[in-house]
Parts: sequence; structure tokens; C-alpha cells
Amino acid sequence: MTRRRTLIFIVYAPALLGNDRRALNSVHGMERALPGLRLEWRLSEGGRPIALPQRDAWLVESIEDGGFPLVCNGDESHPVTVWGMGKSGLLSAGGQDQFEVHAKLPLGEPVIAAAANVLEGMAEGARAFWGRVLPNGVAAEMAQQVRHSVDQPHAPPRGLPTLNLPSHIRSPAIPHHLGWLNYWSAAAARAIGFPDPARDADLLSRSRRTASGGWVVQLTDAPLDLDNLAHLDALKRAYARFPEIGGRATP
Repeated sequence: MTRRRTLIFIVYAPALLGNDRRALNSVHGMERALPGLRLEWRLSEGGRPIALPQRDAWLVESIEDGGFPLVCNGDESHPVTVWGMGKSGLLSAGGQDQFEVHAKLPLGEPVIAAAANVLEGMAEGARAFWGRVLPNGVAAEMAQQVRHSVDQPHAPPRGLPTLNLPSHIRSPAIPHHLGWLNYWSAAAARAIGFPDPARDADLLSRSRRTASGGWVVQLTDAPLDLDNLAHLDALKRAYARFPEIGGRATP
């Protein structure tokens, strides 16, 4: 069976507190960003969509362990899914508990056109520190940039830089890595030194401010493809420009 091509969205936010409406707001943000999207189904144990007539109330009441269960659009041919999870401060940047929102959307023209708005809606709804979007195959390869042990040799793919584990990054506002699309809150932008008009003219031409004062920054016109040398070069240039990303800057 051919693996379905998807765009993977993740945003990283402060930990949920009780029945925190940020969980619901992140889902609402996605729905506003993609015309016609309604995430009003859950999945049965067998993976079949089950309608949620009172989705909003059900989702808030289902918050558990710092996250929320998967909801979807009910379309098995073009599935859109989103879920939330809590992550312990022992594994998170800055030693702080966090709330992550994960979404998968089919990689096609309607989603590509709306992807920046979807990322912004998710991130602003969750009041995220930062977030990113990557095609699924690229995300898997770029995960190999992370060094899991200082005692073992590490060779990242394609000449990309070595990144540190989140638990070795000093602040939750510092992104772990780059994406094709990047959401940087005002705090994240300050932490990495963006924007610098003298050095960031190219990035600024594909960036926009958000209502909260953050940024949505797009690295390449089309979704990131590491076999495209222009895309790979753009990714390497961005890593060189922002050494804080991935905890690479020397204190």
C-alpha cells in the first residue's frame, strides 16, 4: 500500500491547566483557517469515524494528562486529524511541562494554500511558544538531526547541523528545529533574534506578523523537499542564521 503523503503540524505551548480552553481554541483555529473543515468526529477502536454532536463540550471534558483525544473530519479518503498531549518538564525545553498539539492533513493544493493559516490558527489558539509544518517524509529524515547521546558519534543527514534534545535546550521559547513553515511567538522571535532587517530580507519577504505579535515564517515557496538543492540550501542558511535553534548556541 502506498503511504499517504501528509503535512505534519506541531505546536508547543505552556501546559494545560484543568479544562483549559486553549485545547478547543487550537481546533477552532484550524477550522477557521481551512474552508469547510469540521473536526466533529472521533475514531472508534476499529478506526471508524463516530460523529460528535456536542464536539466542543466533549473535547473540553475529555482533557486528560495534559492533552485531548484525537478528533477528525470524518473523511476517510482525505483525513484530517488533530490531538493534544502533555509532555513532562523532564523531557521539555527549559524543564517546563508543555502542551503539544499535533495535526495531520493531506498534502494537496487546498491544504498547501491554507497551511500557513492553519499553523497560525493552531498556534495562536494554543498560545504556543513555537510550531512548525513539515511533509511527513521530510519530518522523519530531519528527526535524525537530533543527537541522543554525547557519548556516541552522530552524523546528521545531508550535511544538516546536529540538534540537541529538547531537554538540553535552555528555554521553551527556543524552537527545537526548523520547518517548511514556522510559527515563532514574540518570545521565540526574541530568543532567536528575528527579525534583523539587514540579514532577514529574504525570510521577511515570506513572513507575516500574527495578532499576538508572533510571526509565521516560510522557508521555501513549495513544501520542503530535501532532494531539491535550493530547498536544502535554504534550510542550511536558516540554521546558520539562527544558531539558538536546536540549542546549538554557546552560552
